[in-house]
Formats: sequence, C-alpha cells, structure tokens
Amino acid sequence: MAFSHTFGSVVHRFGDLKTLLAKASAPCSGNELAGIAACSAEERVAARMALADVPLSAFRKEPLADYDADEVTRLILDEQDLEAFAPVSHLTVGEFRDWLLSHGATGEVLASIAPGLTPEIAAAVSKLMRVQDLIAVASKIHVVTRFRTTVGLPGRLSTRLQPNHPTDDPVAIAAGIVDGLLLESGDAVIGINPVGESVESVETLLRLIERVRQTWRVPTQSCVLAHVTTQMEAMRRGAPVDLVFQSIAGTEGANRSFGVNIALLEEAWQQARELRRGEIGDNILYFETGQGSALSANAHNGMDQQTCEARAYGLARHFRPMLVNTVVGFIGPEYLYDGKQIARAGLEDHFCGKLLGLSMGCDVCYTNHAEADQDDMDSLLTLLATAGVNYIMGVPGADDIMLNYQSTSFHDALAVRALLGLKPGPEFEAWLSEGGLERYLGGSDLPAAVRGLLG
Repeated sequence: MAFSHTFGSVVHRFGDLKTLLAKASAPCSGNELAGIAACSAEERVAARMALADVPLSAFRKEPLADYDADEVTRLILDEQDLEAFAPVSHLTVGEFRDWLLSHGATGEVLASIAPGLTPEIAAAVSKLMRVQDLIAVASKIHVVTRFRTTVGLPGRLSTRLQPNHPTDDPVAIAAGIVDGLLLESGDAVIGINPVGESVESVETLLRLIERVRQTWRVPTQSCVLAHVTTQMEAMRRGAPVDLVFQSIAGTEGANRSFGVNIALLEEAWQQARELRRGEIGDNILYFETGQGSALSANAHNGMDQQTCEARAYGLARHFRPMLVNTVVGFIGPEYLYDGKQIARAGLEDHFCGKLLGLSMGCDVCYTNHAEADQDDMDSLLTLLATAGVNYIMGVPGADDIMLNYQSTSFHDALAVRALLGLKPGPEFEAWLSEGGLERYLGGSDLPAAVRGLLG
C-alpha cells in the first residue's frame, strides 16, 4: 500500500507502511545510518500527516516483516486479541492519538485494550506525539508485576541495584550491594552483569546475592545477566536462580544474533517456573532491549529502530516478564547521537512498553563518546519518573566501571523519589521501616559488613 501527502505543489510519496513509519520517526542517527530517515523536516511532517490518516487495521493487513520468515511477526499477529482491539479498530492513527489523550482513555480502559494492540500500532502513534503526550498517556497506565516484591504500583519507583565489577571480584560486588541497600536501592532486583560467562562464575555471584538476601532478610530477587543458556545450566546444577535474563530484539534475525529464539526462551521460562522461588507472584523473566540493536546486527529488515524496539516488547509480552528494561543510551551515538535523541527514545520506549502492557523500566544512560552528559540524564530521569516509569538503575556513583558507561546512582533515585513523593515497593518499604540493613549491621561499618557477608 502506497501513501502520500501534498505540501503546496510538492507531493511526498511513501512506497509502503514500513517506509512511512521510518520517515515519520523523530530524528535519530541510527535511521540516518541505515539510510531510511526523512531527508528533510518537510518530508518528516508530510510522513506524519500521511501516517495520521492510516487506519489501525492496516497494520494487520500489511506486516512489516514476512509472516513466514520471521517468528516475531508470527507471534505478534497470532496473539493479537481481536476482541480487545475492537473498541479502537475503527480509528486512524491520528484519531487513536487523540483518543489516548482523552479523559475517557483511563488506565483501566487502556489495560483492557492492550492485548489487542500490536507493537507497530504503538510505535506509529508515538511518532505523532510530543514529549508531553508520551508522558501524559504513560502516566495513566500502571502495570504491576510480582516475584518477592511488587513493582509498578502507583506512587512507587523501584530500582535495580547494579553492582558490576570488571573482574567479578566478590568483595567489590558485595561492597556495592551493601552500599546500595544502605541507600534504599534494590527492590526491583539485585542484578549483576558478569564479566565471565562460565557457569561457575554465574553460580558464585548468584550464591553471593542469596547470602545477602537470606542473611539480612532483604525482600528482593536476584539476577546474574549471563546468556540464558548459561543460566539454564546453572539452574540444572541447583544454583539459586530467581529472575532469568536475556537481551531480546524485534526480529528473528536480531534475536539469532543474540543466540536465542522463542523456543529457547520458552524452555528457560518453563525451567524457571518449576523452581517456584517466587513468594508473592510468578513473573520470572527479565528482558533488556535497546533502540538500534536490530540495526547493529543488520537484521532490521528495513524497519526504523523505534518500530523494531516496539516489536521487541511484543515478543516480551508473551512471557509476562517481571521486568523489561530499555537500556536507552547504551548502544552509542551511532544510533542515538545526543542527549535530546536519547531523551526522546527513552520516553517513546516507556510509552510503547506500557501501552502494550509491560512492566517498563529504563536505564537512563549514555556512553562517554555520545554528545550527552549527566544533566541530560537528570532531565530524562525526571521526565520518566513523572511518566510513571516502574524502575531505574542504581549504579555506584552512576559510573559502571565494568560496562564503561554512565547511568543513574543510588542518590539519583533518592532525589527523584523525594522530589515527586514516590516510594520503593511496599515489601521493601516495610523492610526499610523496620531498620533496613542498619538493623542487621549493629553499628558495624561497611568493610566489616562485607567481611561478615563473605565469611
């Protein structure tokens, strides 16, 4: 299906829906790198005007990737709940935007239509939205998940405690965990990115978090972010695996570059469920995504990076994950060049994930070679917290010394909670009200606490 829009005597033509979505996208270096971005501001506006008139039903009729060749496309279309879609199926993309911003589109109503929305619909409508629109709609949606703690309730902001170390040194990692717990971080998960991919290394780190959790009765869950196959082997060996992690993307080819497919994720999901380690819920999986991942693998199938990202959320939704994290500025300036592009992408991702029914977090971050700084991240953090983001990262000093990028600190979470009157998850809040970690330290300093933890 071809599309067009006329400005004066100039007719802008777009050969198919995939091209139209790419041309309507906000400026970003990744789409420019791929050669699919709008050539001018006028062409971008023309694409958005044409996109506004596209019926939502067109996205089912014209898949952006071949149904027979792409398993993510098959999953998205096969699982679309047409009954849930029916209340909005008669709308165009522009009309859908207006409806989302209306008083009638309450959080409850948006939750009811979420199973009927495809990722492409979410991506399309986001391209017609300003920043305040993305915030206004996302703030109405509350997606709640549970394992040992509850994430996503109104008035709450959770954190992932991320104590990475460049040599997986247990002493340094334990110190980071203690530091984070003392600063009220870690209710979403204590999650470590390991340097080593060996099962032995992953087991060591999992058992370290388990000692923390049991010794100090911390209501949280653990995750060591190794490849899913390594975690599956750790489970077979009896390691204390809580959340199972994997990076995912929006096309079959991009997921293949990560060494995964839907069948493997299904196997890991089932294996983790059989452990029955969740105490108040069974949301088990933790997915990370990022705009540009499919393009960097040369597996974007001509789609723009934000639409590919939304399709990753369509895949994630199938597994009812505990957490989905857009690591928004991590892939680098080749895909999101500066602070403005990173901020826009973070708000788009959060909006699309929430609209599709996911527990969305955001790693508010940038690499040191991007045209961005911590002021940009402070702005994005405040905007996301206003939009109701479920959780953010807590990194010692906001500087991940293993992954070599800049994120948000324990203090950043405390600051935005104080600013907006937010609290951690209720189970973690109760633990803090009973004294938190200080209750167990008995006046010991941090080095003594670490020594005691490591025996």
